[in-house]
Amino acid sequence: MITGRAANLVDANSVFFSSLMFACSHCNTPYPDQGVPYRCPQCGGTYDCAPLLYRPELIGREATSGIWRYRDTFVLPDIAPEVSLGEGNTPLVWENVSGIDVAFKCEYQNPTGSFKDRGSATLISFLCSRGVTQAIEDSSGNAGASLAAYAARAGIKTRIYIPQSNIGPKQRQIAAYGAEIILVPGPRSNASDSVLQAVANGGVYASHAYLPFNIPGYATIAYEITEQLGEAPGTFICPVGQGGLLLGAARGFSALIAAGKIHRHPVLVGVQAMACAPLYSRYMGYSSTVINTGDGYTMAEGVRIQAPVRAEELLQAVKESQGQFIAVAEADILPGRDELAHRGFYVEITSALVWNAISQLLSNGKKRILGPIVVVLTGSGLKTS
Repeated sequence: MITGRAANLVDANSVFFSSLMFACSHCNTPYPDQGVPYRCPQCGGTYDCAPLLYRPELIGREATSGIWRYRDTFVLPDIAPEVSLGEGNTPLVWENVSGIDVAFKCEYQNPTGSFKDRGSATLISFLCSRGVTQAIEDSSGNAGASLAAYAARAGIKTRIYIPQSNIGPKQRQIAAYGAEIILVPGPRSNASDSVLQAVANGGVYASHAYLPFNIPGYATIAYEITEQLGEAPGTFICPVGQGGLLLGAARGFSALIAAGKIHRHPVLVGVQAMACAPLYSRYMGYSSTVINTGDGYTMAEGVRIQAPVRAEELLQAVKESQGQFIAVAEADILPGRDELAHRGFYVEITSALVWNAISQLLSNGKKRILGPIVVVLTGSGLKTS
């Protein structure tokens, strides 16, 4: 998280865009006023955003809906358009699980079928403010589909690099939005390497992993959940690959605390597949070879990320919340999907990780779980062949 010069620009009297609101998390160099670099040109560090400011008096003051009710928390330029397909306002549905009431946040009801839409809306809006007309991205599926949809909405041409193995509904969805698809043989990391070659040749990298402009969009899930519950959740559980949603939620809850809207931070629980669990490995103090096998293959393709860009920030956020990372064995993933479906929640395999995570938490003793418990269902089952 940014501290020092950039953080000091956030005050209680005004919210305005400045490149200083986004700065390198390593050397604190402000984000440049022109162009769209994905890394700091000074040190190669990753850009991050200053602590978010939630001002209750400005929320929903105009006739906007969905996440754009919170525009004043996004720190976007005034010229940035509100690129929207109706994202946000997803339902919170209660279910009794082994005697415990759990609220499922149904993010699969976003326009493209995943939580990614919250971040794509704010990211694409920023790209529009920089005059971007063409962009590239690498994605295992949901991020690419979401970016392609919002880019199409904004009139931006996109080229998406995806693993050749990720064929099916997500690839067809990306193509339907008019994006050019580049299939890359081999593991997910090969798609990332290929897109970086294109960036080196002058492409604008609209990265959901590196660029920080989607984080304020993801933070809206914290605002919505708090409004829906009438209080902060005690425990917040979601799948983690790059971890943008978990980190955004953490930042959103912190902003609510700073605004006096809530008085405690939810316990954060990030869920990974055992076959590819770098954050769980770090949390448990294991070496990566103890958990990861081969190229980290897992049927939960959405979390098949061996080196999350914001790993340090995620580990810090979970630690500060007194939370934890949980890993789910491959054999336990599909049964979780089926259990959720039998309760009316038709989610993709990656989302199903959370079912076993709930079981693991309950097996450690119900008293250790703070309520209300909110579990995020990140993607639609209609995206899975």
